[in-house]
Amino acid sequence: MDFDALSAEMRKLRENVAGVTDTVIAAADGIPIVADVAKNLDAAHISALAASDLGIARQAAEMNGLGALSQTVVFGSEGYMAVYAIGRLSLLVVLGDRGMNLGRLLHESRPVIERVGAILAA
Repeated sequence: MDFDALSAEMRKLRENVAGVTDTVIAAADGIPIVADVAKNLDAAHISALAASDLGIARQAAEMNGLGALSQTVVFGSEGYMAVYAIGRLSLLVVLGDRGMNLGRLLHESRPVIERVGAILAA
């Protein structure tokens, strides 16, 4: 697995979207693959929470006939946690402060998800 390429994708996302503070790529079971997080954050904890969030949202989407889940966003008073499905086997977590531009994140994340998926599949 090309960890340098994965790290580069996370770095680009952080550089291109104002307000992104931390990123993690993890397996769907919550095991972190690569992380770019502040020292006071635990990538394993973030991954586990994101996997649970994604699993519940995926079930809700499927049970309500909404099709395949692509993302979920948690809105907090101090910021955001966006979780993107990368196929059914992995996910991308993006944490941001309350100034994060969600529209820009949505626009920038789609090609990143595709490239990360290709890197993970290689």
